[in-house]
This record gives sequence, C-alpha cells and structure tokens, in this order.
Amino acid sequence: MTDPHSPDAGAQLVPLLEDEALEELDAFLESDRVDPEALELYAAHGFLVALAITPAPIDPGTWVPVLFNGEPAFADDAERDHQLGLLERLRANAIDAFEHGHLPELPFDLEVDGEPLDTPVGAWCAGFMETVFLDESAWFGPLEERAAQLLLPFMALSGLFEDEDPELSALANSPREATRLARQLPELCLDLYLLYRAPPEPVARAPKQGGKQSRGRRGGNR
Repeated sequence: MTDPHSPDAGAQLVPLLEDEALEELDAFLESDRVDPEALELYAAHGFLVALAITPAPIDPGTWVPVLFNGEPAFADDAERDHQLGLLERLRANAIDAFEHGHLPELPFDLEVDGEPLDTPVGAWCAGFMETVFLDESAWFGPLEERAAQLLLPFMALSGLFEDEDPELSALANSPREATRLARQLPELCLDLYLLYRAPPEPVARAPKQGGKQSRGRRGGNR
C-alpha cells in the first residue's frame, strides 16, 4: 500500500547540489580546518533546506557561525567565498525547487536500517531543527497548530527530544516507523514552504444591522 505522504509518481525530486559539490562540501566539513562540533554534511543539508523554508529571513552572519560552530580556518578569501557559495547555492536551489512545486531530493536512502537516530536521516532532521531553533516564534507563531503537525516527523527523527518528550521520540523507535516518517520528509518540506507563503484567508464580515441584504445571490423565495 502506498504511503499517502510519500512523493507520488508525478512529483519531481530535485537534487539541490550535484554529487561532486556535495563531496567537496563533505570533505571541507570533515577537515581539521572546521570545528569538530560543526554540522556534518547531512545535518548541514537539512539546516540549509530549513533556511530555504523559514518564514523570516535569517542573515548569514547568524546562521553561518551556527553551521560551522564558529569560523573555519579558511585558507584564503577565495576558499571562503567558494565554500560559502556552495552553501548558498544549496539554499537557493531549494527555494527554486519549492517555488516550482518540486520536492528536494535528500542525499541519502530514505529506507532506515538499524537504529533510526544513528542514521543520515536522523542527522538531517537534527540539522533541520537547528534552523527552527534560531527563530521558533516565526515557525510556530499564528500557524502553530498546523506547523507543529508538519514538523512532527522532523522532531521525532531528530532525536533531540528524547529526554524532553519520550513519547515524541518513540514515534521513530523502530526502522519501520522511522522509514514511514522519513518518506514523508520531501513532501513535508514543500508543505511547510507553502504554509508560510499562502495568502491569509479573508476575514468574513458580519452583515450590518438593519442594512440592505446582499444582492450577490439570486434565487430563493420571491
């Protein structure tokens, strides 16, 4: 039976960076010029996809030090511009994909095998949530109920809420359940992007007391 939340056959999955660029970014993040506590590739990918979705823009001066856990020891300005350019390109490609109704292709298999929280999908979701934490009021705000529903799989798979909310973490406590949630992630990303950019619903105005009835509807008793 097909998961109703998984990308359907007609949905286009779009890679956000080519393989060579991902490998280059991975090598830099794993190098000794970057703090050991910096986000690794999968977490950084999730972090940047969330930056493409975030309802309120976040300045690079805020998010770059979070991703790298400080300032990397760039060899020179050219390397700095190149590496930051890869990050910005991934974020911009995600925005472009969402604007065209496409889904982001995640750089790992969505089939979870083994301990769910020790997998690429767990790292990706943890990175995604790091962006949410940068401005929680913008993410939840007036759309809190719907946003919380859409973010639930990200939160469960991230492993960041094990102590705070064991029931939430238990949603991903088996490979089967974790896989079910992971398969929802690309479409949920698009849903979140659209949620924050949909025009507000018009407020219905109550008819004035004693005023004329609306002439916009015909029919009924004459």
